[in-house]
Amino acid sequence: MFGRITCFSNLHTAILCEFFSQVTKSRRKVEKTMLIRVIALSALLLSATFAIAQEKTVNKVPMTPTSATSGPQMYKHYCAACHGSTGKGDGPAAEALKVPPADLTVLAKKNGGKFPSERVISVLRFGATEPAHGAKEMPVWGPLFASSNLEGQAPGVVDLRISNLTKYIESIQAK
Repeated sequence: MFGRITCFSNLHTAILCEFFSQVTKSRRKVEKTMLIRVIALSALLLSATFAIAQEKTVNKVPMTPTSATSGPQMYKHYCAACHGSTGKGDGPAAEALKVPPADLTVLAKKNGGKFPSERVISVLRFGATEPAHGAKEMPVWGPLFASSNLEGQAPGVVDLRISNLTKYIESIQAK
């Protein structure tokens, strides 16, 4: 009689051991799956956080008119943020643009050695069609170089601005 109880106990223990073994294996699989999911989610969140941290923005400030007689001063105030102080397209706001700004020092080189003054004048007066500049009217410039005069601006000042800025851009061409 005791042998049967012992046998029953051993059988019962074996079944319980097998059951717990299966449960443990299943639990390990679930834990492994959960761990993989947690790692994947963590990696996704980390990459999203990194992308957000890398996102650059350009703060727009109100336009302040400069002297129409100074091409370098106008360039510094209206162009250098994107095109850089030397005109190479490496200004502090360049990183935030979807399309990098043009290297203004190679305009002549890209035009067979002749500075494309008419093209530069057209871009200044009417805006650019390049995607980096956004809308046709470059928001950086506003109406400052538009063909219509700003309120209170003497006739011919727009032409003077465009002429002097064009001459300055021509002066920074790579030799």
